[in-house]
Amino acid sequence: MLNRHDGIPVFGLYADHNNSVEVEYILDGKKEKETYSILTGPLKNDYVDNRNVTQLQEVKVTKVAKGFEDRLYFVNSMTTVPQGSDVNWLQPKSGGSGWQAQHSAGSVAFDMAPFNYIVDTQGEYRWWLNQDATYDSRSVDFSKRGILMGVNPTFDGKLTFVQGQTFGMFDLMGRVDQMDLPRGYLDTTHAMWPMENGNYLVRAAKRAYVNPEGHLVHTVRDHILEVTASGDLVDVWNLNNILDPYRDAKLKALDIGAVCINVDLESDGQTIDEFEIDAPYGDTPGVGAGRNWAHVNSISHDPSDDSIILSLRHQGNVKIGRDKEVKWIIAPREGWKGDLAKKVLTPVDSKGRKISCTEQGKCEGDFDFTYTQHTTWLSSKGTITSLDNGDGRWHTQPALPTQKYTRFVEYKVDDKKMTVEQLWEYGKERGYDWYSPVTSNAEYRGDRDTMFGFGGSTFLREPGQRTIGRINEIDYKTKNVMVEIDVYTDKPNITHYRSTIIDPKQMFGF
Repeated sequence: MLNRHDGIPVFGLYADHNNSVEVEYILDGKKEKETYSILTGPLKNDYVDNRNVTQLQEVKVTKVAKGFEDRLYFVNSMTTVPQGSDVNWLQPKSGGSGWQAQHSAGSVAFDMAPFNYIVDTQGEYRWWLNQDATYDSRSVDFSKRGILMGVNPTFDGKLTFVQGQTFGMFDLMGRVDQMDLPRGYLDTTHAMWPMENGNYLVRAAKRAYVNPEGHLVHTVRDHILEVTASGDLVDVWNLNNILDPYRDAKLKALDIGAVCINVDLESDGQTIDEFEIDAPYGDTPGVGAGRNWAHVNSISHDPSDDSIILSLRHQGNVKIGRDKEVKWIIAPREGWKGDLAKKVLTPVDSKGRKISCTEQGKCEGDFDFTYTQHTTWLSSKGTITSLDNGDGRWHTQPALPTQKYTRFVEYKVDDKKMTVEQLWEYGKERGYDWYSPVTSNAEYRGDRDTMFGFGGSTFLREPGQRTIGRINEIDYKTKNVMVEIDVYTDKPNITHYRSTIIDPKQMFGF
């Protein structure tokens, strides 16, 4: 531990406080104890404007059960910049008679200031990532723009992140390694995943890609890159060639007023049926390379067969091998064609009996698919966990928005029988007050047998209201709430992204 630092690293001090720190050690066989006073400065949000309700994001603790008092939660959030995003890609396009270009917003406009911190179960900030460590809203250098997302613990005590045109790692002592994407790729957001071989999986897009229409485009959230820790490209999964970028079954059911970070309250409740499914190229829901047809928002790696598990917000959940062949799909059957239709898993009950479902996914019995889901990950038990946001459920919009709900859900996949069983769910019973239309995450935690999750966009759509990010740990056996902590955005109608549990022993290696 000490070999990595000039002295003893200190983590978790209170901000704007004269902290008392005790150090115990053994010297020449004798136990020593020393006490130090460490004065810290206040935390500062560099992006305060006239929309702010608070400077920092408020934390309100609802419940912490006995045995969970030591939990620390990393909140991966963001805040808008006063001038807004002022950069866009020039989206190229080729016509039948020659090359031409049109101005259409690419994903580079996905640009917000980071807001990342760790809270304890008392609602106190215990760590803060300076906003200028990775970001500069006025920089003309694109490596300092974007949205910091995809924070996951690595195998060596660091945390991953992606941000616009860069990816990297940082540790809790503030050391940041930030690298440019491999040449030819752009716009990395949402997901980065550490692999057992020391490489990383990064979700990005392809620059200057010729689609089947013959148009030269920048693609949107549809490429997975395997890169080394130094940024070298190892492998690529081009989802335009692996899946069907023209499947629109789920796309047509989306609430167009909230598509991930893009929030438009004036379009609340409208679907893409009222827009062009083949709208101008750019960061807009639609079919085909050059539009947001896939929206991959999570990656997980299965080392048992060296395959990747993806959540595609606008398609479903898929597992793809190193050979770029689809192994299975968890999604309603509507719109899947040819060989891909054969990879759609059949829902079964606990006795292996087939559950009857409509093409749109409405099923009899104890089963439901995920809709606009986030973080479909392989759990430590070998099961699949996902945050089922619930927008466009059964490929439709309900009569009232208050009929929507979000779930934590767990599935068991039998890839030999090509079946999927729903093992566990939570959230439906809490209704609209627990609904998160976008972002968020869920994962099983074996250390305390809980399902941990974060509803990052509760009440996002309520005009003038700050959004709640709801941290929960739910007892797996009883479904009792063990932890519930709400964090409020500093401005109305923006969203948090995700949360993760921080274990100092794991992060610092002791």
